[in-house]
Amino acid sequence: MRFDVLTLFPEQISSYFSQSITGRALKEGIIELNTVNIRDYSNDPHNSVDDYTYGGGAGMLMMPGPVYDAYKSLNVPKDTRVVYLTPVGRVFDQKYAIDLSKEKEIVFICGHYEGIDERVIDEIVTDRISIGDYVLTGGETAALVVMDAVSRLVPGVLGNETSFVDESFYDDLLEYPQYTRPEHWMGKDVPPILLSGDHAAVDEWRLEESIRITKELRPDLYEKWAVSHEEYFIKKEKKAKREAEKARKRAKKLANTNDL
Repeated sequence: MRFDVLTLFPEQISSYFSQSITGRALKEGIIELNTVNIRDYSNDPHNSVDDYTYGGGAGMLMMPGPVYDAYKSLNVPKDTRVVYLTPVGRVFDQKYAIDLSKEKEIVFICGHYEGIDERVIDEIVTDRISIGDYVLTGGETAALVVMDAVSRLVPGVLGNETSFVDESFYDDLLEYPQYTRPEHWMGKDVPPILLSGDHAAVDEWRLEESIRITKELRPDLYEKWAVSHEEYFIKKEKKAKREAEKARKRAKKLANTNDL
């Protein structure tokens, strides 16, 4: 996976990618990072990249020329995804991250001031992405959020290819609670099921916990999950009936024993 980032602050991007998991992936060549300073493509003696907006209004707007020329310098294939980070874009989520992780190369455009001239956006951008309903001072922070989420889905980055499958949002469910040593801490114990060694029971507990937490904290996600997992409720109902029948038979047997 290769990330090309068009930005006014290349060091903000490169410094982040020198750390932690992404830093290791970069050193190992699993992901590649190329930053391009948009200001280098200014035709202004003072390297200006912004100007006043037509029609008036507060703030300055980034001009189309420098952004377009910076993009053209990449010489990427025409079908390359070009992401512009903007509050008016589609809200980024885990499914979007999975989709982007399938690409070989992605170009990110980081705006500043009041944004970027609409004409260059229309010309080269394929994806307008928002990371939430709020406004940032620049697109770099948003780009890093997207790149981080995408990077960890690239094979080899996490080191464990199954790690992300159990995480929050992968299947519209929040992640189940997790515990480590010590077994007893401040009067609270690790759930006994996690110490049982019964992997099937542990998996079932984790699923039930994910469902419970999602239903409590994100009912919107729970509704999405429930609609697409009708078979879960069918199986759960059948299991409840079997358990009820077993309990009935045990009670009957106990009653017969007491009658003797």
